[in-house]
Parts: sequence; structure tokens; C-alpha cells
Amino acid sequence: MSIVISQSAHPTPGHAAWRRFRRHRLAMAGALIIILLALASALGPYLLPFDDTYIDIMKRFAPPLSGAHLLGTDELGRDVLARLMMGGRVSLSIGIIAMVIAMAIGILVGAFAGFHGGALGAVLMRLVDAVLCFPTIFLLVTLAALTEPGLLTTTLLIAATSWMSVARVVEAQIRALRERDFAVAAVAFGSSNLRIMFHELVPNAIAPIVVAATLNVATAILLESYVSYLGYGIQPPAASWGNMLNNAQIYLTSAPWLAIAPGVAITLAVTSFNFLGDGLRDALDPRMNVM
Repeated sequence: MSIVISQSAHPTPGHAAWRRFRRHRLAMAGALIIILLALASALGPYLLPFDDTYIDIMKRFAPPLSGAHLLGTDELGRDVLARLMMGGRVSLSIGIIAMVIAMAIGILVGAFAGFHGGALGAVLMRLVDAVLCFPTIFLLVTLAALTEPGLLTTTLLIAATSWMSVARVVEAQIRALRERDFAVAAVAFGSSNLRIMFHELVPNAIAPIVVAATLNVATAILLESYVSYLGYGIQPPAASWGNMLNNAQIYLTSAPWLAIAPGVAITLAVTSFNFLGDGLRDALDPRMNVM
């Protein structure tokens, strides 16, 4: 008689991680909000009757729910909802692209420092410590003031000031993994150092790297908002959530909706990415019990 073992009794690691993630309600809510923000930013402008740069002087400072202007208009009569969606494209794109660049730099530096150790590892990590000594926002604003404002420069500057924490996480993970049996076996088989680092060690450190990536997106969105708010980031007439706040600061008492809309969007995006990072951390932790 053959015995059939139910596959659900022995879930795969991916299935177990998904089950743990689903139990994290805040992470699920964060993931849903991120998807909705991304869809609204990508598709929303095509569904509105107004372009984000369309000016209607006769309808300046129209309050929310004023006819076709669901979130009102700004000081030039531009539709706030259209600008909010186009600003979402810019802010979310900067956050994601800056995260990818920062993760690439951080993984590269952390992998070499953790694997080689010694003088090379010490020099690389002291470089990380030296950059971390400077407050991120002041370093970013200083660099932004020395360059021409724009989408590309803002993205690169945010990435250049966000990779250090990733490098520290990766270095610690690689240093802990390099003495494990699978790494020693790879050395014994004659694998090159690069292959061991990026085919054996880094994949086994993917859980904290994924968590760091989600948190890095949230940080990048905030940094873009800071820089654009101070006038060194995305320049008008292009919209971003940060420069929308900058433009709205002198109208806080007369037209508060101009600041509320981008402020709520930034809060939702950053909070959602943080919740998503918390959920991924719990889901990818191998010490969690499968239920």
C-alpha cells in the first residue's frame, strides 16, 4: 500500500514565507497601498480631464470637490490631483531607482569587505564609517547645491548617500557565512572568489538584503521630499511630492489642501514601505515557526 504524504504538511520555504507574510496584516496593507499608489501614478493621469501643467487662471485656489477638480487647484489653477499623480511618478521612480543603485553599491562593498576581511575589509568599512559620520540630509543638500538640479542628479545623489547602511548589513552577513560548510566546500572545489561571493554567499544573505531594499525605498522617497522641499531637487513645472510641499508652504492658512495632499501621499508611501519591510523581515526569518 502506497502512502501519499500531503504536500501541505511539508511546505516549501517560499510557501512558508508567504504564509508568514500573509499573517502580517500591516505588511499586507502596506503592499496593497504601494500597489494602489503605483497604479494611480502610472495610469491615473490618463484618466483625468486635466493635464498636470494645464493652467486655468479663472479657477485659482479652487477648494477640493470643486466640480471636476476633486482635490482642488493650486495658485496657478492647475489640478492638484493631476499634479499629485505625476509627482508620484517622479517620487516613486526616484525612490526605486535610487534603491537599486544604492543596493548595488552596498552589496558590492559589503561583499568584498566581509569576504576578504583583513586590510581590505578594514579600509572599506572605515570608508563606510567615515561617510556615515556626516548627517545624511546635510550631506545630500550640500552635494545637491553643487550640482544642477534634475531628475537624474537627484536620483544619483540620493543613491550616493544611501548605500552605507546596506554595506554594513551585507558585510556582517558575508563575514558570518564565509566559514560555513557550503562556502568552505566551494573553496575546496576551486571556485573563484567572485563566484563564491556572488553565487554562494550573497544569495544566502538575501533575506536581510530584501528587507534593507524596501526600507531604502522609503528613505529615498523622504530624501527626495527633503531636497525638493528645499528647492534643490525636482524643479517646476515638473511635479514631485517634495516640490508640491515647497510651493504650498506659503498657502498653509489660505489653501491648506495644497500641502495636505502631497503630505498624505508621502506619509502613506513611506509608512507602507516600512510596514512591507517589517513583514518581509518576519517572513524571511528562517527561525520563524511554520504554522
